[in-house]
This record gives sequence, C-alpha cells and structure tokens, in this order.
Amino acid sequence: MKNVAKINDSTGMRTYVRSLYFILAKSVEDLFPGRNLYIEHSLSKGYYCEIESKQELTNDEVRAISCRMQEIIDADYPFLTHEAKSEDIIALFREKGLYDKALLLETAGEIYSHYNSLDGFIDSYYGDLLPSTKYLYLFGIEKCSKGLLLRVPNPEKPNELQPYVQQDKMLSVFQELIQYQRKMRMTNVGDLNRAIEKGRVSLVVKVSEAMQERKIAQIADEILARYADGVRIALISGPSSSGKTTFCKRLQVQLLVNSLYPLNISLDDYYVNRVNTPLDETGEYDYESIEAIDLPKFNEDLKKILAGEKISLPTYDFTKGERVYRGNTAQLGKNSIIVMEGIHAMNPALLPEIDPASTYKIYVSALTSISLDNHNGISTTDNRLLRRIIRDSQFRGYSATETISRWASVRKGEDKWIFPFQENADVMVNSAMLYEFAALRRMAEPILNEVPQTAPEYAEARRLLKLLRFFNYINIEELPNTSLLREFVGGSSFSY
Repeated sequence: MKNVAKINDSTGMRTYVRSLYFILAKSVEDLFPGRNLYIEHSLSKGYYCEIESKQELTNDEVRAISCRMQEIIDADYPFLTHEAKSEDIIALFREKGLYDKALLLETAGEIYSHYNSLDGFIDSYYGDLLPSTKYLYLFGIEKCSKGLLLRVPNPEKPNELQPYVQQDKMLSVFQELIQYQRKMRMTNVGDLNRAIEKGRVSLVVKVSEAMQERKIAQIADEILARYADGVRIALISGPSSSGKTTFCKRLQVQLLVNSLYPLNISLDDYYVNRVNTPLDETGEYDYESIEAIDLPKFNEDLKKILAGEKISLPTYDFTKGERVYRGNTAQLGKNSIIVMEGIHAMNPALLPEIDPASTYKIYVSALTSISLDNHNGISTTDNRLLRRIIRDSQFRGYSATETISRWASVRKGEDKWIFPFQENADVMVNSAMLYEFAALRRMAEPILNEVPQTAPEYAEARRLLKLLRFFNYINIEELPNTSLLREFVGGSSFSY
C-alpha cells in the first residue's frame, strides 16, 4: 500500500488531508464553476464542507464529486508550490476571484508568500502537500446535512476509513456559529484582521463576550425550567483547556440570578488512593480512567445529598495521594442544585445509581469556527493546545516543550474518556472566542520561541508560530476580567 507511514502521525495526516482538500476544491471548480467551496470543520471523524448554492447538494452531485476526485488522483498530477511577492499573489487571487485568500495576505503583512497549483488550478494551502495526487490512496465523500462529509484514512488501520461517528449536536452548534459569523461578515481571519486595522476590535471583543454570556444565561434559564421537573445536578464536561472551570463559575453566577443556589462538588476529591489507581499500558498511574474514581462512595454520597442528608465531603490530598476528611460538609438546601465539573461527567458509568432525569449535562469545548480562508480551517485542537501552552507557562511552570510533549497523551485520554460521550450532552457550548488567536498571539510567541531547535517538539512549535502570524495583534487589556480566556492568560476576577 502506498504512503501508509505518512498518516501514522499528526504531521503526516495533516499533509494527507490538506492534499485531499486541494483535490476536492479542484473537483468542485471543475463541476460547478464559480460556486464557492467552504471547508468548515472536523466532524464525525471527517471534515464537513459546504458548496455555495440555493439548494442542498443532491446524492448525484456528491457522487459526481467523488468520481471527479478519483479521476484527478488516477491522473497523478503533481502538487506545485510557487513563491512570489505577496502583492503579486494578491493580484493573482483577485483575478481568479479568490477574494478571501487575497484579503488574508493583504492583512497578514508578509512581503513574500506562496500559492499552489494543481493541473492549472490555483489555490493556496499553508503547510506541506504530498508530491502528487497518486499518494492519496483512500478517501470517502458522502452527503451530510446541507453539504458533504470528506472522510479520511484511519491512522491506526490505514487500509480503512475513519469509523463514522454520529455527531448531530456538534454539527448543530457549528452551523449556528458559522451562520452568526456570516451575518457579522467575519467568517475568515482576513475579516477579523480588517476589523482590527479599522479600530473595531473593542466592539468585536464586546460582541463575542456578550454572545457567550447570553448562551450561559440561556443554559441557566433551561436548568431553572427543568428544576421543577426534578433536575438537581448540573454536570459539566469537556476536553483539556476547554475552559470548563471558568464556564462553571460563570454558570453559577447565572444560576444565582435565577435564585438557584449552586452546591459545588469536585469529582477530583473522589479519586481512589494512589496505590489503588489503575495503571495505563506504560505502567504509569492512569488518573484519567473512570476507575481512578471511587464510584461506589461517590454514588453513595450523592444519593444521600439528593435525599436531603448532610454528608462529610472528602478532600483529595495530591501530595500524599490519599483521600482525607477535613471537616467539610455538604447538604442540599431549598432551591439548591449540585454543580459538578469533570472529564467523566457525560459518561453514563459515572452515575449508574442516579436517575438520569435528575441531571442536566453540559459539554464545553473550544469549537473554533473562524477559518484562515474558505479552504483552510483552524483546528479546534490547535486552539486548545495554545491555551494550554500559555496557561502551563503562566501558572504551572512548564515550558512549551514540556506541554507539547505531553499533548499526544492528553489527546489519547480524550479520545477514550471524553469524545465518545459528548453527544450525551443536553447542550453543547462553544468556549472559543472569535477574536481568540489574535489575543493569544502576543503571549504565545515568546513561549513557543523558547523551544530549542534540537527538541522533537520544535517542528510543532514552528507550525503554531506560522499559524499565529496570520493574525493581527489584539491587546490583552481589551478582554474583560470575567472572560473565559482569562483562565489561561491571567487577570481573571475569578479565583482558581
């Protein structure tokens, strides 16, 4: 089989997917000249795309795209890269009607840049491409919602496509975000940069923050409405650096506005003693496993609280690796609701003895919906990694090298314990801000520049730095002290 090794790591997979994007874009232009293709976001272990049209794509049109892509692959066309002055490339893009790409280069401020071509078709991709189309040995295209889903090989089983995962709620959240951004005429980074150049950044920040606060208030209203039907537990989950902690604190404020009094219980305090913690495949303690939590004791205490009893709350001593009792108690009073945040909150195995009707589940993640241009999206994973790099440097004393080196393990835990259960949520919340990368850039750059060239993490640091260069700076002082981003950059009015 050709080129299997290239998809077995994140860099190789990005190159493979990027090259598929190019073939998809050319196929759409060949079949539907003048209709814009929007490569939107990851979904269902693939990538969701839409084609500009007054009507939804038909199954016949999707099949035609798939056939045209295979024809291009079989023709073994080379992927070519051309470097030139940015002003010349901008003129070329405008001549070809690629206004989104022209605006990105205009506002990024680079003197030189590049564009790509495939059998005479002009486009641009900001990363490596494969040598030629013949290396794309496996792909899938199928109708999905208003557009199509581009499916890619499974890194663990390269002869097979990634298994399809139903993610209707995730798609709905993304479509709501993208529809809002289109109304605001701020779909791509070039639009954001232009707003910054024209001095509208303060308004962009205020509107983004207000939209997020409105969503949190709506969730608090929904919890209040369900409180009459017996909901007594609000469960909050999400992957690393999604902003769960700040979201939890802001939700509690909105619950108080609704005269619901939050009782905070930490899942971390129910860890089993360290000696009883399960081990992962490398022999290390696996704190992300649900078996690292004393589920029987946790459920026993929770049932007592729901019955109105006062209980003694444990505290986990991370220094000793033991659960201890320090006189803390918990009791559910009138108009009280339990609020719990943790990676297993969506997992049905967490509360096997609790009536599901008494819970309200909230999934929080940084669902990055702004794109570099119509064909170059921004990974939600990159969004979270940049947050974590900054937070680890600011508050935990870790270098970017250390954070990047741990990231693969973090992602592996998320794939096992978080993502499979995200569709169990009653509501999904996007914690990413429209302006976020522009605000993070100034803090992230010096941290990433400290990664030594000799380190294995250097290539990833360089890739993130190249991504950040497309964003104009936003002064961090523009952020309100209640902003979710303050959890990572500092200056929050909340205590952590």
